[in-house]
Amino acid sequence: MSSGRRVVKWFVGGLLALSLGLGGVASAQTATPLVVEAALDRAVVEPLLDAFRDAHPEIALDFRDRSTLEVDARAEDADAPPDVVISSAMPWQMAQVNEGRARRLDSAEVRNWPAWAKWRDEVFGFTFEPIVMAYRLDLSRRMLPPLTHADLHTLLTTEREALSGRVTSYSPLGSGVGYTLFQQDARYTPRFWDLVAGMGGVEAQLENSTRAMLEGLSDGRYWLGYNLLGSYAMVWAQDHPEVIVQVPQDYALVLMRMAFVHRDAPHPAAAETFVDFLLSHAGQRVLAGETPLFSVRPDVIGPYTAQRLRDQVGERLYPIPLNASLLAFVDPQRRDAFLARWRREFTPDD
Repeated sequence: MSSGRRVVKWFVGGLLALSLGLGGVASAQTATPLVVEAALDRAVVEPLLDAFRDAHPEIALDFRDRSTLEVDARAEDADAPPDVVISSAMPWQMAQVNEGRARRLDSAEVRNWPAWAKWRDEVFGFTFEPIVMAYRLDLSRRMLPPLTHADLHTLLTTEREALSGRVTSYSPLGSGVGYTLFQQDARYTPRFWDLVAGMGGVEAQLENSTRAMLEGLSDGRYWLGYNLLGSYAMVWAQDHPEVIVQVPQDYALVLMRMAFVHRDAPHPAAAETFVDFLLSHAGQRVLAGETPLFSVRPDVIGPYTAQRLRDQVGERLYPIPLNASLLAFVDPQRRDAFLARWRREFTPDD
């Protein structure tokens, strides 16, 4: 771990300062190739990768950071299947497993993993990441920053001219995680479609990644972002004090990065070792102490744990369930109907 300490500022009703130690040990040159296709920013997960390399110097790690839809396509590549697949697009991961592309694992770590964070011992949620809003600090000089989804809707309707072109969120068409989050929002926000119409009314700019939203906030193109991955936003806010991260006070979605060993993994033993490390006390301790990905294990202590997040947000924390209900979200008819209404509400006919 680096000797330097950094502070991440974020809000749950008030300001909560958390320490994040960045860095890691240098990895050794190894001989056994292991391909991990992941929708997971390398800059955020690097401490975990370094810890794995230190624990298993015999395994060379080829970690490939891609978009959620790219990862999904790679998992279906029969000619060059990856060893491990990781993605935050939970319905797509569940669909891959349901179609038989995951290898069933049996180890002490797997057997002891919480039942709510795995399915059929084939796919495992190993992070616990809140979904947040973010805004430029100078927005607060012009208007009250939103604390809830209702506050956001009010701003979109009362500050329409000021916010025109300055609001950003995920594209449900270009991002698997974006589509998932909006589907979940529709379950919990009674006026969800009013919120979508409000975003359309200010000509919100839709991006395919949280990084693109954060870059826009920092360079001043955007003033307000909705449904960002909290893990990425918290890391960004360390070095960009103009960006404030807000966990919604009425409810906060939580997603899990889901990992599985591919059925046709070229190096199954190394792949199982990698997934075991993600679930291990050692791996989860790195997540809790050196990344804002939030560990799942209840026996891990650190600034970034599921229990600490629950303590701060309480009953308003809504984890996206890791179970077969996710399969409904990738049903073609349901997806087409949802996106058709999205288009109508976001861009109504004149």
